[in-house]
Amino acid sequence: MINRAPNYLLYLNVLVIATCGLIYELLAGTLASYLLGDSVTQFSLVIGVYLSALGIGSWLSRYVDTGVARTFIEIEIAIALVGGLSAPILFIAFAQIAWFRILLFGMVLLIGILVGLELPLLMRILKENLDFRELVARVLTFDYIGALMASLLFPILLVPHLGLVRTSLLFGLLNAAVGIWGTSLLRPLLSQRSVTGLRTRGFIVVGILVVGFIKADSLTSLSEEVILQKPIVFTQHSPFQRIVVTKDKENFQLYLNGNLQFNSRDEYRYHEALVHPAISSRDQVHDVLVLGGGDGLAVREVLRYPSVKTVTLVDLDPAMTSLAEKFPPLKELNQDSLNDERVTVINQDAFVWATEQQKTFDVAIIDFPDPSSYSVGKLYTTRFFQMLQKVLNDDAVITVQCTSPLVAPQSYWCILNTLSASGFLVQPYQTSVPTFGVWGFAYARYTGTDVSDTRPWQSRRALPDGLRYLDQSTMQTLFQMPADIAPVDVKINRLNDQVLVRYYEQEWGS
Repeated sequence: MINRAPNYLLYLNVLVIATCGLIYELLAGTLASYLLGDSVTQFSLVIGVYLSALGIGSWLSRYVDTGVARTFIEIEIAIALVGGLSAPILFIAFAQIAWFRILLFGMVLLIGILVGLELPLLMRILKENLDFRELVARVLTFDYIGALMASLLFPILLVPHLGLVRTSLLFGLLNAAVGIWGTSLLRPLLSQRSVTGLRTRGFIVVGILVVGFIKADSLTSLSEEVILQKPIVFTQHSPFQRIVVTKDKENFQLYLNGNLQFNSRDEYRYHEALVHPAISSRDQVHDVLVLGGGDGLAVREVLRYPSVKTVTLVDLDPAMTSLAEKFPPLKELNQDSLNDERVTVINQDAFVWATEQQKTFDVAIIDFPDPSSYSVGKLYTTRFFQMLQKVLNDDAVITVQCTSPLVAPQSYWCILNTLSASGFLVQPYQTSVPTFGVWGFAYARYTGTDVSDTRPWQSRRALPDGLRYLDQSTMQTLFQMPADIAPVDVKINRLNDQVLVRYYEQEWGS
């Protein structure tokens, strides 16, 4: 029997078990989304497999008849090794093996089974010191507190400051430390030989994880270079996303959460097509709103017009706008646009910003990422577009990047139909960007209550100097939609039913 002080200390093990277990689950779900895309499906599958594995582990605990304390500590050390190394192993394996999904869910299953084994064994160790009702109440209380801690720490502190790989290794170290500590707490229930063997294995695992923690940046960079197939010159894990910049011989590329945002070789085609159809269709443009586009490249195009007096850039991530202001290759590419005296940078969720904004604008350029998650998909809903109308002047125009109408026709036409349902007069247009292929946009005018105003897009001013792609004749061709990207029948994207995210996952995830 163990004495009462270690008895209470063992409840801290429950806290660690619950916290670490959920952290490993969140890591696996995040990595699955990051590496495989289709975030909703991957997270759902990871959660389902993990919870099922907990049940399997609990059921298997019935077969541990002897050496319960020793088995408990062995499992703790095993979780430390498997869970701690899970993120680096998955990162490295993604580009190396064809059966990555089997490895991913196999690892989730194994961790879940081990965690599921722990709690029943610990309850059996403690049962001699408490009545059953008190034991269950205390164990489950610490279990749920641990889950709460994990859910708060993971997005707020761990991933932004440590990254996925170091978070995995840190909690592996925590598991190993608890396992070693457990040899002291449970000393009355262990033989001297067991204590020596357990501590030896525990310290070996600690050594492996410490080396991994020290080399975490190298492991991550090596893995991402294999995945992205280009040397990495910059990485940062902000509270909102992982930012990676790669470079080949003459060009560099920006990735957010593993998704390519632009290639410096041909980004001008995309950004000229995004910005100039809107501004050139207005006689006078003084105040311009740019939503998204924290790289400063859309702002660069807006600033080519001398009549523009103010540009307000709203981008969620300060790390992204800071990169645009300070990272020399990007700063050169965007022509130091974010440091122009006419530009105001606001780091805020555009959805929240639109509810609070009082100023109105002549033109809005919407350069949000593709709607691969519900947090982004809300920015393509009727609710957001209706909120946007409140910050637009009469006869204001907007352009929206809308993903590829060739690869993802349902996603593309869903965005256009949602704009129309929100009170905009909408015209589709497209261009070719070699890195991405055919890319689609929407040109829209807010006509208020004047539903009879159906004027199509028309250029009303000369294009500025310095453009590499667009001229007046090329601009006309943007609005000529080929037969193979004709409209398709799709639903409207609403805040309470984000069909757009589902369309996007089906089309790009296939």
